[in-house]
Amino acid sequence: MAGKLLDYGKIREDFPILSTKMNGKPLVFLDSAASSQKPRRVIEAFEDYYRCRNANIHRGAYRLSYEATDLYDRTRARLAKFLGASDPETVIFTRNTTESLNLVAYSWAMNELKPGDEILVSELEHHSNLVPWMMAAKKTGAVLRHIPLTEDARYDLNRLDEVLSDRTKIVAVAHMSNAVGTIHDIKSIGKRAHEKGAIFVVDGAQGACHNAVNVEDLDCDFYAISAHKMLGPTGVGALYGRRSILETMEPFLGGGDMILTVSKDSFKPAPLPMKFEAGTPNIAGVVAFAVALEYLSQVGLDNIHAHEMALIEYGLSELGKVPGIRLFGTNDLDHRGGVISFLLEGVHPHDIGSILDEEGVAVRAGHHCCEPFMKKEGISGTVRASFYLYNGPDDVDALVRSLQKVRDIFKMPVKNL
Repeated sequence: MAGKLLDYGKIREDFPILSTKMNGKPLVFLDSAASSQKPRRVIEAFEDYYRCRNANIHRGAYRLSYEATDLYDRTRARLAKFLGASDPETVIFTRNTTESLNLVAYSWAMNELKPGDEILVSELEHHSNLVPWMMAAKKTGAVLRHIPLTEDARYDLNRLDEVLSDRTKIVAVAHMSNAVGTIHDIKSIGKRAHEKGAIFVVDGAQGACHNAVNVEDLDCDFYAISAHKMLGPTGVGALYGRRSILETMEPFLGGGDMILTVSKDSFKPAPLPMKFEAGTPNIAGVVAFAVALEYLSQVGLDNIHAHEMALIEYGLSELGKVPGIRLFGTNDLDHRGGVISFLLEGVHPHDIGSILDEEGVAVRAGHHCCEPFMKKEGISGTVRASFYLYNGPDDVDALVRSLQKVRDIFKMPVKNL
């Protein structure tokens, strides 16, 4: 195997839901790319906040509020360290990666772009890293251009100069593809974007949960994440931004907590990070996110990545033996994360997903919020099995056995189609 497996059996004991059953079968959870499961300590931290510490932050002149504020602010500092950001004030809490990317689109792009300016994305992007830029282009007269892809679903850096120009103002790419698992060489792309004077935006929804990240080493201008893909609660995300850019941007939302002063006809925004955190946030979720970050740090992101690479190597080998299967993405494990997308010849992805569900195997079936790529491939979608630190080779085996049931039901021939 390409990497060393974690003690995933022991890790599973920390995740209550993984001991449950689905349709009377032991749960085989292979949909962490959509949302990861939560360890017991994260669930308990969420409950503990509401049971023992519930108060609004930055406002109350009493002990509970001070304690809640301290927990919230300490999470920001922990997350900054986790992402390699030396200045915690450059880490903005949002609801998710989608909101983080929209913040950049609304507060920077819609105020800075001019007609004819270019936004560089790709057909492999999640809709969250496409639609906000489409909206910004429509509003400003800017133009979307697309990085060419290789046949194995990687950014074709040899052709980057075909689409990168002096008119390029934004380059927005994914650290890791949610649809096919490609890990991209984003540092090289960022360097070339900056040479053209463009800002460099990274969709890190899949990146930060699977790989150690250092935003300052990547030299990105923005890096967006979601807690729920990193063992944390839903409704919490974050945006790292370069201070020099954040300070020039207009607030995304107006209201309480994002102001320094207000008169009857004007206001002055608060300094970073509060400038972009209007209203009462998901305090309990942020507090529980700190515990998730601690858990990931204790296991080690490098160890998690090695574990996933071992599973992907085994998974590609075993799934490759299934007659009629079509695998998507690169075979180069140096550029692959814990996702395997596939199809069975002649069987709709939703039918595969439904039959796997009967066997207790939870996968994602569809276009994975990546319609342009699916259309490029001439398909409606794929089946996606995504792995994390609590999965093991036995989960791959369960997936392969369940696919044999699909083949039996559809009376597929034994020979490869």
